[in-house]
Amino acid sequence: MSAISLSKFISTLTDISPPSSSISSTTPSTVSRFSTLYASPFVKFPTSSSCPASARRRRRRRKTLVLSKSSEEAEVSAAEEDDEWLKRLPDRKKPLYSHSLPCVEAWLKQLGFFQSKDDRALWFVENPDWHAHLSLDVTDLYIRYLKSGPGNLEKDVERRFSYALSREDIENAILGGP
Repeated sequence: MSAISLSKFISTLTDISPPSSSISSTTPSTVSRFSTLYASPFVKFPTSSSCPASARRRRRRRKTLVLSKSSEEAEVSAAEEDDEWLKRLPDRKKPLYSHSLPCVEAWLKQLGFFQSKDDRALWFVENPDWHAHLSLDVTDLYIRYLKSGPGNLEKDVERRFSYALSREDIENAILGGP
């Protein structure tokens, strides 16, 4: 392959002209292998003006069928999926870092939290005595009890829990409130 330069090869492909003498001296399998590996972005494809009219019409007629589930079906399938992940939860005494993310999400839903649509790591809960935001950070789990919710908090109270704590300890601390 050292007999031809890459620039000559690329210019040959982009011009789609007959092979030069240096390319014809190489074996056909070498050229096809090289063109498959390196030259595919440089190959010119036919434009719509060079396509027959029947081919252009066929292209326009293609439609994509999009099926969507009703909201009830989506909720049922989400609930079934959560149940499946709840079955896979490790023991309550195991540290939270030993849980998979879908298991942690199913566990939070079971506790009454609901996930933010804008930030997938942010969760909300509204208890009769307090409201809180829970955030799943890279290294820790944060919960912020909001003064704007029920109860008599003077300011927002934030707590941080390491993922090294057991799920049981975190659950008791979170549900204990501010």
